[in-house]
Amino acid sequence: MAEVTVTKANFEAEVLNSDKPVLVDFWATWCGPCQMLSPLIKEIAEEHPEIKVCKINVDEEMELATQFNVMSIPFVAVFKNGKVTNSSVGYQQKENLLSLID
Repeated sequence: MAEVTVTKANFEAEVLNSDKPVLVDFWATWCGPCQMLSPLIKEIAEEHPEIKVCKINVDEEMELATQFNVMSIPFVAVFKNGKVTNSSVGYQQKENLLSLID
């Protein structure tokens, strides 16, 4: 499954109302660690159809970043049933990202 680009307009439908766990990557183009994390996020999206993977550009979606108190990026949050169940800040190995979902 491909990564889904999320904006304020589709956040509720894609993240809050998802019927499966959602891994949300808050990122920015200028962020080096975000660029390092990006291929891992893409791999998770392709290898794990049971997880919805979404990306939110914090520069374009400041309101969403503020709503979830994103102070540092990359910030990865896991949503289940419309609520954040786990999160991490900074570059993580793929196994660590997947362990956030369990």
